Amino acid sequence: MEFVAWATHKYVMHGFLWSLHKDHHVKEPGFFEKNDAFFLIFAVPSMLSIMFGTFYGWELLNAAGFGILAYGIAYFLVHEVFIHQRFKWLRNSNITYLKAARRAHKMHHKHLTKHDGESFGMLLFPFKYFLEERKRMKQSKTS
Repeated sequence: MEFVAWATHKYVMHGFLWSLHKDHHVKEPGFFEKNDAFFLIFAVPSMLSIMFGTFYGWELLNAAGFGILAYGIAYFLVHEVFIHQRFKWLRNSNITYLKAARRAHKMHHKHLTKHDGESFGMLLFPFKYFLEERKRMKQSKTS
């Protein structure tokens, strides 16, 4: 699912649906963003897959629907709650992986246009961010 999310982020959100995703990079006033519409774009196939998979007994379709749902929950917790702190849970963490994920996402957001982006994944990101964060955490312990 992470590869699908990476490709969708890079080629759809930073491509032909940039008009919906732009306000996620260039902040506009208000709690909600046009970018939040992607919740529905991904929730509908998940719901339909679960519904038809259950109704017709198609276990593979059912599994796909629950896979999309599980990724959506992970996205909400990691991206919205932890990285962007739209909800004030999980504000502080000393977990290297989570700090590296936040750093990689911050590097993604330094680009304010749909071009020249980097680090399009959420759960998987370039390993250099993990190494940098581990080094930073070791330095802070010795200081």
